[in-house]
Amino acid sequence: MRKQIWLLVVVAVMLVLGGCGKPSKEDVMKKLSAKWNETKGYELNASMEIKTGAEPRVYDVEVWHTKPEFYKVNVTQSGNEESQMIVRNEEGVFVITPSIGKTYKFQSDWPAQNSQGYLIGTLAEDMKADKAATMEEKEKEYVFETATRNNHKTLLPTQKIHIDKKTLLPSKVTIHDETGAEKIAIKFAKISLGVEHKVADYAVKEMEKPKAESDQAESDDQAKEDDSANEESTGEETDYQTYYPAVNWEGTTLSDEQVMKTENGQRILMTFSGEKEYVVIQEPAAQPVNQLPVSIEGDPVDLGFAVAALTEQSIQWEVDGVAFFVASDTLSKEELLTVANSMTITEAK
Repeated sequence: MRKQIWLLVVVAVMLVLGGCGKPSKEDVMKKLSAKWNETKGYELNASMEIKTGAEPRVYDVEVWHTKPEFYKVNVTQSGNEESQMIVRNEEGVFVITPSIGKTYKFQSDWPAQNSQGYLIGTLAEDMKADKAATMEEKEKEYVFETATRNNHKTLLPTQKIHIDKKTLLPSKVTIHDETGAEKIAIKFAKISLGVEHKVADYAVKEMEKPKAESDQAESDDQAKEDDSANEESTGEETDYQTYYPAVNWEGTTLSDEQVMKTENGQRILMTFSGEKEYVVIQEPAAQPVNQLPVSIEGDPVDLGFAVAALTEQSIQWEVDGVAFFVASDTLSKEELLTVANSMTITEAK
């Protein structure tokens, strides 16, 4: 009898221990949320590979966050010194391009309604918001699969968040399209919790580092001289590379393309007609006349290669010295993003 009782006790203990060794999704999420959100601030470095274009593009990402709502995200394409920053401070949300001394100010609650894979606080909110989120436990990590919560969520609806078991910090985030194909991969190199920055460290002036005015003036003067020389010798304008959307929607075609001369060079206006109607305008980006931030309508959206301003009916951004504007009365925000992400130097479709 004693032997039977002893066996029952052993079995009960094994069952209890077995249950304790397999944490539930809710248990892990509670620990993660406590660790990620209760910290007063953090710094992190990551690499981000974007595979939505013709060729994959890799970016270095640096993030500062100090509670409650101070952020700085610095994105630099690998092998390129030029960077673009999104900054949130007590004055609002700013997009800064130091290399050209240009700053835009948004009236936006970013990133509250626009989760980003490199912001660990918003990742925790993604996991909590998705009641259908799943967790897979592996030898060294937990892998959560959740819905995304940003302006790309229709195009890129799901993400996988890899959590290191020892540190309880994310090691990788992959974002997938509706077919399950991986389109964005973010790998975290370093995450330092508990790091706080002073309010002054988020001041826009601290992050604007335009080229010296004298050097820029000399460069501009030389460029004007070169342009004048070219026009005098050839009688033609300098070459202009034209971008076309690579997206190929059935029933939609390029119905009209116009080229107009402007003070900055030339403006190209494309009209697409059919099932999905929209216009694309591109022209040389205007040079800043001063260092004051320029107010812009819309929410900042990270395209990877640039930060765009997205509204219900338009999206605009600048990259490689070219300003782009896409507008439509019928396209959704996700479709506007599709056009923006597909713009490449190619032949007309």
